[in-house]
Amino acid sequence: MYSDSALYMSLVVPVFNEVETVDLFLDRVSRVFEHQALVSLEIVFVNDGSTDGTLGRLLECQKTDVRVRIVDLSRNFGKEAALSAGLQAATGQVVVPIDVDLQDPPELILEMIAKWREGYEVVLGRRMNRDSDSWAKRVSATWFYRIHNKIADPEIPENVGDFRLMDRAVVDALNTLPESRRFMKGLFAWVGFRTTHIDYSRPERIAGTTKFNGWRLWNFALEGVTSFSIDPLRIWMYFGAAVALLSFFFGFYIVLKVVLFGVDVPGYASIVVAITFLGGLQLIGIGIVGEYLGRAYLESKRRPIYLVRHIYEAGGSRSFSRSPQEKDIHEYPKSDLL
Repeated sequence: MYSDSALYMSLVVPVFNEVETVDLFLDRVSRVFEHQALVSLEIVFVNDGSTDGTLGRLLECQKTDVRVRIVDLSRNFGKEAALSAGLQAATGQVVVPIDVDLQDPPELILEMIAKWREGYEVVLGRRMNRDSDSWAKRVSATWFYRIHNKIADPEIPENVGDFRLMDRAVVDALNTLPESRRFMKGLFAWVGFRTTHIDYSRPERIAGTTKFNGWRLWNFALEGVTSFSIDPLRIWMYFGAAVALLSFFFGFYIVLKVVLFGVDVPGYASIVVAITFLGGLQLIGIGIVGEYLGRAYLESKRRPIYLVRHIYEAGGSRSFSRSPQEKDIHEYPKSDLL
């Protein structure tokens, strides 16, 4: 379909305290594309409130590499917001979100381009194994995919992260979505388009440490479920109906024992246990309802997904390509701190 045409591609690279990996990443990308005459690219780094000198390192790299563009967010908004900022800023015919730690090999992008030239609009990078992850993370990821894909729509492809190639049409569709609480894996799946995948083995991080801990991963999973399913509310309703029905039959049984047989029904301990058990269930139910109400409350504020402090172009300008629908981009003038 596009086999003989030149291609302009955007790499979207969210970074948070990754000063150790920036140079390694750029060197690897340069080696991958140095002989690709038909492929030109921009590398959109999104600095998500780094505090370790990442921004300074990126600015130094930009002096020698005109492909580098830097979107500097006003604070740390999280990876999902940073990824959204990068997708808004990217101008390429195809866009590839990729982590700076090189666990997603840039060499695979050439295979993705080949699939895109065949007519696919989304090319996923699917991990054949998760040996680079801890045992706990592998197990929790497996259960997350199982539970999410049972109760949510659409299903999320297993062992697929943000690393993928997307056609311009896909990116434009993503940029029109209005929600501020973003679970990008779900949004990627929701927009659809013609999709294929390429399998690869995921290596260890080349440098630095992961910024995700167990608590953040748990909240990330909760965000994924509540963003794309109301089944937890339905399940709780069904469970409540079942408990009420059982309680009715148990009460009827006690009445029969007293009326027909005159049997006293001692049960102070059982009453206490039942009350505390049901009280605990009610608190869990209130928590689930509260999670959804909280999401609705936060969405109702209509706050932007992120704020941009400054945009650094190789030529010194601060342009930002966007469509008329993209109202969540806010850039402030260059401050005196720069």
